[in-house]
Amino acid sequence: MNTRANTNKIWQSLIQPTQQRLESIEIRRPKTARFVCRVIPASCPFERDIRFFDRSLLHVPPLCKLNPFYEQLVLLRMKSLTYLAQACSQGMKNCC
Repeated sequence: MNTRANTNKIWQSLIQPTQQRLESIEIRRPKTARFVCRVIPASCPFERDIRFFDRSLLHVPPLCKLNPFYEQLVLLRMKSLTYLAQACSQGMKNCC
């Protein structure tokens, strides 16, 4: 059990600087905001329903939450969308 706790501490110490860096990014340009919106999907691209004709055979759940940077990436996308909503005089569809 102690080994598992140590492994978790080591893992957290390795990923925490990247998490903090992602959280500290500020969106200041529309071009950057549009890029972030294009690169970070709004929903998990891995979630699937595998169907055969009209029958659902298998559901693959969203795997994005397994990503240790998931929350920071969602926050970055939200910052970008907020920036575009405030900075663009056009509708959101024209910005993203």
